[in-house]
Amino acid sequence: MGKTTLTFGEIQLPADPFEAFGIWLREAEAAEPNDPNAMALATVDRDGLPDVRVVLLKGLDARGFVFYTNFESRKGEEILASRKAALNFHWKSLHRQVRVRGTVEEVSADEADAYYASRARVSRLGAWASQQSRPLADRATLEARVAELEAQYGDEPIPRPPHWSGLRVVPSEIEFWHDGAFRLHDRFRLVRDEADESGWSASRLYP
Repeated sequence: MGKTTLTFGEIQLPADPFEAFGIWLREAEAAEPNDPNAMALATVDRDGLPDVRVVLLKGLDARGFVFYTNFESRKGEEILASRKAALNFHWKSLHRQVRVRGTVEEVSADEADAYYASRARVSRLGAWASQQSRPLADRATLEARVAELEAQYGDEPIPRPPHWSGLRVVPSEIEFWHDGAFRLHDRFRLVRDEADESGWSASRLYP
């Protein structure tokens, strides 16, 4: 696609969807009051019933969109079973959203270790303490488990749990949506070229 630009109303974005997304994300970081990296993550269970929840984007490059989770959680189990997911970013103050669909791969152990080490110490303890998505009798039980682990590790390094790591959504398509007057929105869908994974084809959609 060379130097082709995509036009969203009066806004021009580069043809590379990751570069274009990065521009919008940086603008969201300056405008959104809280969690501009929040994204709705949609998965499907073994019965074909969809699930959706909000998680935080923690990595972005030309390979895809990265978040971290407990692999024994519902979302972890659903993704590892299907290896597919969808994302939606909605920046209300900017009247924009980005939709992503694709396959899912695990990040490398080195990537996961580096991110885990960057987390607050209590968050690292929480990754061990939480049996995510499973029934919990009361909050006191969780807090007691965190306290036990804090006493166990003291000032020692806290290793990354084997069931806690990162997942990368590798997009096959990305859609950019910009609010327009009278619901005449701008929508552009970029689809990955199967013959050239670095190439993308763009098309404008009816709102």
